Amino acid sequence: MPEVSYLAVTDRIGLRPFTLADEAEFTARARESRELHRPWLFPPDSPSAYLQYATRLIESPDKEGYLICDRADGGALAGYVNINNIVHGAFRCGALGYGAFAHAAGRGLMTEALNALVRYAFAPPLNLHRLEINVQPGNARSIALARRAGFAKEGYSPRMLFVDGAWRDHERWAITAETVRG
Repeated sequence: MPEVSYLAVTDRIGLRPFTLADEAEFTARARESRELHRPWLFPPDSPSAYLQYATRLIESPDKEGYLICDRADGGALAGYVNINNIVHGAFRCGALGYGAFAHAAGRGLMTEALNALVRYAFAPPLNLHRLEINVQPGNARSIALARRAGFAKEGYSPRMLFVDGAWRDHERWAITAETVRG
């Protein structure tokens, strides 16, 4: 098995960029995780959907996509976290999207991954200043994850994002580099 180069590492996880070669494992994990994800998330679960999704993450200058790999399980995919809508210049901000796969849920891997991603995003080369999470108010697990990772609730946006066929309300959570540095 070739050595994997992770961008960020904790005791249990490694973060690495999406690749097109991850399609089979990612889509299988997404299909296995439908019950966990619905109605909050709809990750790509077919080869064509994955190709579109991963290509955008790989090629778009305003997106970064990372796979969460379980180091104790030989690097198997445990979930993913993306930074979307990245704006540089004076704003230096991005919006997070993430999901655990069912086999890895409830083990604290997402908390480790989100903490590692925050540290990575606030350092060079990304050098962001602010990260945001927009979460539907009923998604208690995602809200708990945002809290554990040190994000603070900043507000509420009615009908903010179009999810599962309707405009959904979202809570806005954020963290800044100063918060992490202490």
